[in-house]
Amino acid sequence: MDGTEGSTGQPGPAERSHRSSVSSVGARAADVLVYLADDTVVPLAVENLPSLSAHELHRAVREVLQLPDIALDVFALWLVSPLLEVQLKPKHQPYKLGRQWPELLLRFTSAPDDDVAMDEPFLQFRRNVFFPKRRELQIRDEEVLRLLYEEAKGNVLAARYPCDVEDCEALGALVCRVQLGPYQPGQPAACALREKLDSFLPAHLCKRGQGLFAALRGRGTRAEQGLLNAYRQVQEVGSDGGYEAALGTHYHAYLFKCHELPFYGCAFFHGEVDKPAQGFLHRGGRKPVSVAISLEGVHVIDSREKHVLLGLRFQELSWDHTSPEEEEPILWLEFDGDSEGTPVNKLLKIYSKQAELMSSLIEYCIELSQVAEPAGPQDSATGPPSDPSSSQAPVQRPKLRRQGSVVSSRIQHLSTIDYVEDGKGIRRVKPKRTTSFFSRQLSLGQGSYTVVQPSDSLEQG
Repeated sequence: MDGTEGSTGQPGPAERSHRSSVSSVGARAADVLVYLADDTVVPLAVENLPSLSAHELHRAVREVLQLPDIALDVFALWLVSPLLEVQLKPKHQPYKLGRQWPELLLRFTSAPDDDVAMDEPFLQFRRNVFFPKRRELQIRDEEVLRLLYEEAKGNVLAARYPCDVEDCEALGALVCRVQLGPYQPGQPAACALREKLDSFLPAHLCKRGQGLFAALRGRGTRAEQGLLNAYRQVQEVGSDGGYEAALGTHYHAYLFKCHELPFYGCAFFHGEVDKPAQGFLHRGGRKPVSVAISLEGVHVIDSREKHVLLGLRFQELSWDHTSPEEEEPILWLEFDGDSEGTPVNKLLKIYSKQAELMSSLIEYCIELSQVAEPAGPQDSATGPPSDPSSSQAPVQRPKLRRQGSVVSSRIQHLSTIDYVEDGKGIRRVKPKRTTSFFSRQLSLGQGSYTVVQPSDSLEQG
């Protein structure tokens, strides 16, 4: 779910033009349009649409696309609009939930009434936020990999996944390989890249200065050269079957590179945080942020600067949310830090009407991460296990924690509340934080991720 608007580059999943997923409704039948990550449409002729469940529509999409059984776990149906994104449970009824969309917008967004009245969600078939990355690396079915690749590529180009320049070039080079074929010395590859540069790199790396900004004119040229150099280095490992047969290899390589990004596969939410006080008058204000939540942790991303402000694994945080009447909802994140060399607990306030959703999703992700995934027979669409945590991991990939990296935390850009319990230093106990202002930590009890529904009627099906 995400209320963020105006991303740099191509529009993200929540920023496209309004469109409906129900093209016609008759007494008994309807044509339902389900969008894929690359904006192609899967039309479905269905009966009794009002009572149809997300699971039944999901199955219909899989049949049309001829996807293997693993797709049931990999993908989910989402209701998406420029104002809000909601991943549907299998028992949800998309038609009824769409009719209640204004209620969801009023509850979970701060959109003006006029925008709420005009907003209309559409159905999208995309990655399930609860699908583990380690299982994704086992997939061998080319169409499943292609759909995941298209979604990841869209998030990189829209800067929803902030990337360092060198990583943008490496990812863009794989896109070049998929769209233009293997690099061939002597061919006018540079011209092809220049004409479609924004298809390979985020827009902020493609801009050329004009007029008074002539000093920036070299940026586009540098981006082209860096992309071309990376394109030359794309390896054709496993491509003995020719160009078409090699595509699955490059989809897999793109996803493997995206797995280095700590926010890959996250659900995104919109919020604001306090800026540090600056100037003589100590003026602060707020900055818009995206909050990315996955099975592994929470990342707070500056929506304008496109870099991480704070990244925490669940073992490193405590959290809670407050939603008092007539006051702004807040998601509280607490983590260990220091103040002028003194160990302290830091509290970050994230103002958002989606605080309840974020808190519940954190809780549910922790529950899932604590349940060991049972070992079973490999799906026909998967290959041998390749758990990165095993002692026989075949590849050691570099960590994206470079100095100045966009994925490194910038706590100095946040305004936090610092405290030391009873005036003493905090004793740090890992992996569980035992000293906390909150009771909600990693070692929590059982619960459920059910707060998406504004009424009990949404649980029917």
